Amino acid sequence: MLLGTLLVLFLLGGTGPASAHAALRATDPEDGSVLKSAPRDITLTFTESVGLLEDSFRVLDPDGRRLRTGEPEHARGGGAETATVTLPAKLAEGTYTVAWRVVSADSHPVSGAFTFSVGKPSLTTATVDTGPTEDPATKSLYNIARYLAYLAVALLIGTATFMAVCRPPDAPVLHRLLKAGWWTLLGATLALLVLRAPYESGEGPLGALSADSVTRTLTGRPGEVLLARLALLLVAALYLLRLARLRKPFGWAGAALAVGLAVTWAAGEHASAGIQVPVAMTSSALHLLATAVWLGGLTALLVTLYRARLTPAAVTRFSRVAFVSVTVLVVTGVYQSWRGLGSWDALTGTTYGRLLTLKLAAVVLLLGAAALSRHWTARLATRDAETAQTAETVVEAEAAVREKVPEPVGGPSLPEGPEAAPESSAAEASGPGSPAAEDSGAEQRSALRRSVLAEVAVGAAVLAVTTLLTSTLPGRAVAEAAAGTPAVVGASVTNVPFDVGTPGGHGKVQVTIDPGRVGDNSIEALVYGPDGGVSVVPELRISFTLPAKDIGPVDAELTDKGGYWGNSFLNLPIAGKWEMKVTVRTTEVDQVSETRTVVIR
Repeated sequence: MLLGTLLVLFLLGGTGPASAHAALRATDPEDGSVLKSAPRDITLTFTESVGLLEDSFRVLDPDGRRLRTGEPEHARGGGAETATVTLPAKLAEGTYTVAWRVVSADSHPVSGAFTFSVGKPSLTTATVDTGPTEDPATKSLYNIARYLAYLAVALLIGTATFMAVCRPPDAPVLHRLLKAGWWTLLGATLALLVLRAPYESGEGPLGALSADSVTRTLTGRPGEVLLARLALLLVAALYLLRLARLRKPFGWAGAALAVGLAVTWAAGEHASAGIQVPVAMTSSALHLLATAVWLGGLTALLVTLYRARLTPAAVTRFSRVAFVSVTVLVVTGVYQSWRGLGSWDALTGTTYGRLLTLKLAAVVLLLGAAALSRHWTARLATRDAETAQTAETVVEAEAAVREKVPEPVGGPSLPEGPEAAPESSAAEASGPGSPAAEDSGAEQRSALRRSVLAEVAVGAAVLAVTTLLTSTLPGRAVAEAAAGTPAVVGASVTNVPFDVGTPGGHGKVQVTIDPGRVGDNSIEALVYGPDGGVSVVPELRISFTLPAKDIGPVDAELTDKGGYWGNSFLNLPIAGKWEMKVTVRTTEVDQVSETRTVVIR
């Protein structure tokens, strides 16, 4: 039930705007700039290191034709946080459109577009559709595989730790849990490897069938991390088979394999980019190991409670291990939250912060269920201690009676009468096998099962939120991007030329719709005059119509912001090709209207 709900969540979430972890900090040339001479290259600067694709840059000339550029590479002296491409030696006068696409260090694709002009802006500017950062179907399948990988590694490492530390009775169900975790992790890793290339390029799932997809995946950093995980899984399979034959507990080799698997996550997500990378990767690996030991161990405990006889001593040992895991989770979680947020404002002002708040609330609920489990574990341990003490007392009493009453000649005789062997009668009524004791023990075990089941369910939800966090732009990256040159990732930018028919009454309006998606958007419009500079006009109106659905016109309600026109609350409720009507009034009597099509996703 829970897994089905989470799968639906991922499928629905795949249709929304994509989030990436490397934000564009600056462009050279700057977006919308007018240059006196043609630049020799284009350079982008990001908030973290990025990987380059063969098609990382598409540069269109004023007529919409694609230029032949050099190979994308990192800028000399700029480090892996930059991406640059060489332009042709001679560029004609006019406006050029640059569409770019890179892969952030934590494996997520980033794309966008901007314009610059040589000499003066063109009256007509090429429009380019950068496409979605991630294909919805590919993104959904990729996120499902990532979540299953989280569940599987928790089950594999947690069950192995439970068997080694708690030493439960030899229950075949635990070996089946290990196999289930291993096979699920293998399948999820293979799915991630297959989907990696179309996920990076924004193609549909069938893009994995192209000839160069495998080569592109295996030569990139995310693909190398997944290959390392597959290699560790093969070694783990041999290790598990050997242990199953020899019936030995898990040792240092198993612990080393668990650490290696955790490092493959740290090397492919947030910890691998940004500040304090060595510390962050260590913290991330420990965080994943603690999560796996706790939540995977809880699953093993729950299954054992239902399928096999488990002593309170074993439950108590796991309770101690869980306490250590929670301590590690708290320490590493605080560090990773600080590193991802960067400020208190990001906790409520960014999607990352709000998801982190949700995760913290779920963890508090999880700790409450854990406290309840510890309570019932203590009750069971106390009951077993009292039962053992009662049994010992009964044995001592029976021995004392046999010493006082000599055995009659001819062998022992059966006691007669209601007063015979009163001590034995009392022991049977309250001893370890009495109905009252058995009912009490059954009730306590049932309560423990329910509390552990609640922990497992909430833990699965925590892993789901964690998966969403790993695909959301951290608050620190948002702040770093905002501190640099304003650059809108994924926004819709449209240049609308106009000419009212009077001398000097021509130019263009550059309209930016952010994020260019269904729902609330912000809209900004800059008016450029015939000389390419920003022009002041007495009035600018923009409205939107969706002919396919007979919606509109929707007035953008622009206001003069002092140099540009804008509105932060433009609602476009349905995806599709909207007709944007731009009306420019240059004098009291001269105005003109132009219409362009914009795509809202």
